[in-house]
Amino acid sequence: MQRTNSLPLEGLRILDLSTQITGPYATKLLADAGADVIKLESPEGDPLRRWNASHTPIGEAESGALFKFLNTSKRSAVADLERPAGRELFLGLAETVDLVIESLEVGRLDALGLGWAMLHARNPGLSLVSISNWGATGPYAERPATEWTLQAATGATSFRGLSERGPVGAGGRVGEWCGSAYVASGALAAFFSARRTGRGQHLDLSLFESIIHSLTIYHASIDSHFHPGRMPQVLETPSIEPAKDGWVGFCTYTGQQWKDFCSMIGRPELAEGEKYFDQMARMRELPIIQEAMHSWTRTKTVDEIIEISSLLRIPCVPIGNGKTVLEMPHLRDRGVFIDNPAGFKQPRAPYRMDHEPRPLGPAPDLGEQQAEVEAEAASARPSLAAPTGESALPFEGLRIIDLTAFWAGPTVTNFLAQLGADVIKIESIQRPDGMRFIATPRAEKPYEWGPVYHGVNPGKRCVTLDLNQERGMTILRRLIEGADALAENFSTRVMENFGLTWETLREWNPRLIALRMPAFGLGGPWKDRAGWASSVDQVSGMAWVTGYEDFPIIVRAACDPVGGMHGLFALLLALESRRKTGRGQLVEVPLVEPALNLAAEQVIEYTAYGELLTASGNRGPYAAPQGIYRSKDEEPLALAVATDLQWRALCEVLGSPSWALDPRLATQAGRREAHDLIDAELAKWIAERSCSETVDLLIEAGIPASSVPDGRSVRPHPQLEHRRFFQTLDHPEAGRVDYPVLPIRFSELGPELHRSPPPLLGQHNEEVLQGELGMSSDELDELRVNQTIGTRPSFSL
Repeated sequence: MQRTNSLPLEGLRILDLSTQITGPYATKLLADAGADVIKLESPEGDPLRRWNASHTPIGEAESGALFKFLNTSKRSAVADLERPAGRELFLGLAETVDLVIESLEVGRLDALGLGWAMLHARNPGLSLVSISNWGATGPYAERPATEWTLQAATGATSFRGLSERGPVGAGGRVGEWCGSAYVASGALAAFFSARRTGRGQHLDLSLFESIIHSLTIYHASIDSHFHPGRMPQVLETPSIEPAKDGWVGFCTYTGQQWKDFCSMIGRPELAEGEKYFDQMARMRELPIIQEAMHSWTRTKTVDEIIEISSLLRIPCVPIGNGKTVLEMPHLRDRGVFIDNPAGFKQPRAPYRMDHEPRPLGPAPDLGEQQAEVEAEAASARPSLAAPTGESALPFEGLRIIDLTAFWAGPTVTNFLAQLGADVIKIESIQRPDGMRFIATPRAEKPYEWGPVYHGVNPGKRCVTLDLNQERGMTILRRLIEGADALAENFSTRVMENFGLTWETLREWNPRLIALRMPAFGLGGPWKDRAGWASSVDQVSGMAWVTGYEDFPIIVRAACDPVGGMHGLFALLLALESRRKTGRGQLVEVPLVEPALNLAAEQVIEYTAYGELLTASGNRGPYAAPQGIYRSKDEEPLALAVATDLQWRALCEVLGSPSWALDPRLATQAGRREAHDLIDAELAKWIAERSCSETVDLLIEAGIPASSVPDGRSVRPHPQLEHRRFFQTLDHPEAGRVDYPVLPIRFSELGPELHRSPPPLLGQHNEEVLQGELGMSSDELDELRVNQTIGTRPSFSL
């Protein structure tokens, strides 16, 4: 890569009113790329200043380490928005910035006279990003929730865990981190749009919807359409298994991987026939499978198992946590962990580009830059050009060559397609996108029914090309020569084997941006290892804080979409850099590095306080009590008490029983100590009532609570229907299908962002090759005969 000191977002100014994780991590990504971020805080400051997951005491003049990670290189000023002077400072700053990002209570800015109408009048080119649990409008807009109860409400929790031990939520507030990636990319999209139109937009992000995208594998929408009925609980087998000296993670998604795994453990008969090829079949006979696995894994060390597995190309990784990830040779070799100015370790920016991320400046003290910020608020700044009447779609006019498959890569191009880009998806009939075949119902053309394929590919065009043939590669070259960007998420060797090195791509098109997203990166000891999202989940530490106290479980799903959204963010940075320099560049976003950023709290806690965070079932450091309880009708109910005020409200709902009035329970620390007692009492009380009745009582009292629906029974949902989260399209094979749109509403765009359903295999061969590249009918016929192109897989189904 050709390194440059110029940062792509230099000159972008952001006013950040957000707190906790979602907004601050988004603005951290923007600050790392050069944006000037002013953190405007209340007189009390961001609550995260006084918090850490291990509850280690924080000095009076200090801020917590997680806060210091999320707010490096920002400036801080204080504004009391309840007072005229604070409101005037806010409005003055709003006239000087490009973006405002806020996570105040829904409606708070409007109530203060500082809402979108006022901001747009004062600065027409400004965009406002509002972050809330459910979205800013709809019947649930002000409904109490925590990230953990939102997970439950999406259906993400219900299918994780063992049936005899009950469902378990994902740890580490993963949903809040997932939302951050949408905020950062959505904010840049709004900025790009304003620059071309002269008009900013109000973006309304729903964490609930972003969790649906990130953690549910489209169960609430497309999968429920293709597979009516309840979802079973599934435990991937093999997954995280005990070794002689710890835990080791496997991933056997293909039949060949399962066969090789069975041979490795000395039980090849388990792979004979097709009895155990299906994860559900292994789940039904879990004790038999576990006995076979563990009799082998317990006799070998983690390193021995990984070495043997690597030789057989079985995805296998060590299980990461806040301590062990720091010791992994691959991550050390790549320099993933760096020093925060406060002295602890943190992950670096999760991408590699021509520019190095901004050198980390320390997180500011509360109000540290007050004088200079107040001076800036009083200064004038040139506004954007007058409205042009151009389309508000920020990526209209961009052409993307999409070589991605499965989930992470297509997530990148899905976002781009919804906001205007022309995405040409390249597959081959010899090897179509594998997601076309996963979890498909029985159909004449099963390759047109994959739920995840449907979820991340609307609005694209599909051309099939056999890149092992010279004609196929020649056609691809012509497409690349006219493209703005190319995206791929193959294993590292595939592009080189095709001859598609960065040097070749740059020669074909010097303005091209090439996004590469291998599991572990283009360099380092693990670069050639096979790796799926589950492997990344295991190695990053995300699985370490998820599951039962004695049994870690993969989060499932998050690493693919979140890796994709970080890949998108890096691609947008490269587009901005090209606007300034005229040059394309290679962008590398290994799936493991966004995951390590999502799990950053573990490394931060360990290196700042010496505390190793672990899984604790459905409990957690963020609320107490927090758990899943069985109601009278045997339905699970999720409840989380995040504040002392909510605890007092819960006591009233319970009828103020004597056990609940113990003064030791008045604080969260006391409730954590007495969690067993509280759980026992809550379990008895909830077991006497129906789930819906209990949820209604709790919500009415202001206590976060939710049913824990099966993933396929989330709908109908009043909030999703109100916000028109699903867009119905007619698919040529699957019929009328509801497709989720982005979890962000753009004020200048309608809710229906999909221009067409997911493409059939090779559906646009003629449209692109003949209509745009000028090839003749005879040439296309020859390509079909030679199976260079086609519309059906070349192999038997």
